[in-house]
Amino acid sequence: MTESTFRESNLPQVQPPPLQTTAVFVPGFTTGNLPNKHRVTSATRPPESQKPYSDTTSDKATAAFIRRTLCAHNVLLGNGEKGRNTPRPIEEVLPPLTSSNEVDLQLYAIIAVIIKEFVQTWYSKITPDHVFINEVIQIIAHCTRALEQRLRKIDLEALLLDEIPELLEAHLSAFRLAEQRTRSDHSLASDLRIIYHTLHPHPALSPVPTELVPSSFIEQRENESAWRQLLVQGVLAVLLPTEDLENGCLRALVAEIFAEMILGDGISGRACEGWLLWEGITRIAEVLQDDGAKEDDSQVKDVTPAQSLSRLERYGLLSTDKNGLAKPLMPNSKHHVEPSMTLSGIFWVVVQYTFLVWTAMRALIVGLATSTSLPSRSIMGANGQSPVDTSHQSRDEFTASRRQLTWTKRPMVSMKLWSCASQVVELDSRMPWLSGFISMLQWGVLAGPGRVGDTDGVLDRFISHTMQLRALNPAFLPILLRTIRATLFPNNTLGPPRQPPSAEEAKAIKRRCAAALLGLLPVRMAAAFFASDSAVAQLRQVEELLDCLNDTYLNKHLMFQIVELIVVRLVPELGERMVRDLLDERLG
Repeated sequence: MTESTFRESNLPQVQPPPLQTTAVFVPGFTTGNLPNKHRVTSATRPPESQKPYSDTTSDKATAAFIRRTLCAHNVLLGNGEKGRNTPRPIEEVLPPLTSSNEVDLQLYAIIAVIIKEFVQTWYSKITPDHVFINEVIQIIAHCTRALEQRLRKIDLEALLLDEIPELLEAHLSAFRLAEQRTRSDHSLASDLRIIYHTLHPHPALSPVPTELVPSSFIEQRENESAWRQLLVQGVLAVLLPTEDLENGCLRALVAEIFAEMILGDGISGRACEGWLLWEGITRIAEVLQDDGAKEDDSQVKDVTPAQSLSRLERYGLLSTDKNGLAKPLMPNSKHHVEPSMTLSGIFWVVVQYTFLVWTAMRALIVGLATSTSLPSRSIMGANGQSPVDTSHQSRDEFTASRRQLTWTKRPMVSMKLWSCASQVVELDSRMPWLSGFISMLQWGVLAGPGRVGDTDGVLDRFISHTMQLRALNPAFLPILLRTIRATLFPNNTLGPPRQPPSAEEAKAIKRRCAAALLGLLPVRMAAAFFASDSAVAQLRQVEELLDCLNDTYLNKHLMFQIVELIVVRLVPELGERMVRDLLDERLG
């Protein structure tokens, strides 16, 4: 095992927990020589009901949990912990995972939960030592550091804004075409899964499981398990040190943990469920609604009870049940209320939209004016590679090399994110005139006068800077990891297993998701886009857009392709050579 280097601590030191002793020990005396009234005893623990609430996601509580789970053996071994007033920081005891202490803290918290729940439960029954756990931590640390170095070399903008949206767009196109073919009277095949798999195949999901052939379920699960093992074995063949790669038992155990626990149970088992995806979309929409409500509350302090209601409640999208909880209205509900527009209402709507347009135009003009001082996107080449040395190049060679570097970066305006968004909302069929107008604007900024939308143009720099600041900011990563840990492992433990919802419960989850998405749109904009003033009709159309996530088997096609894309970008060796060849090269 290679030795790990440690960094300077950037975290506040954590106070040690109170000692569990019940008396003060004095050399030369025993507790029997002292009367009971002179004994110094520790404070009794308060009952559980009287303990104050503690936030398990805070940095102090997270560091204490990591220390109890992963660093408890250091006290027994006497690794500089005993006799210290304050324990050593986490980064001085455990090997670094990345170049950020904040990210390491959240990653080690997730690792501590996994080791506590899935490893120590059976390993502690075999032996009390921590050699195996230390080996697993060292392997994970080596892999994460190698992945971080590879992550710096890939183009995150192209991956997140172009390549992944392209996969989503292909999934939507195949799903809607397959759904259209199943409804056609002239189609020979009527199974949605068979048509989709024919249009969008994946080897791990072959053959298509069908009740007509019961053995197809078992064969498909075996192919999926083999795909997961092959993918993990290929990553380990590239990232693991040679001495760990030669240990077949350790490699098989680590591959089993990643293939079955993370890819099998996590991605293939849970992340592909349609109702879980709808709940995730609902949470994101609710967060966006809460942010908008906070901004409104900061501007307007005195509001009436009618104004305090959400837009869905005011316009009849939500009703209240017997318990007083808001719920989406069912279709053909008698409680639906059509919005009314008076002259004063029209006046304030015009004022509001004028203010929004002015604010947007002002922000756009200021951003474009300052975009010339933003860093150039053509400084880095394809996959983040640095440009060649230009000290010994002529003027023509320098111009040609710079032009080549510029071409390696795709313009932000032409990335698949925008066409994917249009495909999601079916803009071509709902508003073809708007889709054509946007396409004409896109062509104008790319090939028109000034080419402001071309690579390294004024608009291109502005959009890239905005994306880097709002969506790809590395400062958001610790917050994202902390949120994921709090969601998957509440109170640093495995939550109770959730029973899959019934068909009616899944429909209710999809309906709530549709209502949350519809609440993000202004009322008039939603009425114009869906060509209906009826809130129930709008809600039904949004539910139809969410039907693309109904089938778990079809969702696996999309998830598996996203996983393969990320793995190939991080480990490009897997796209060039076979896993067996990589293992033979490493193992000789």
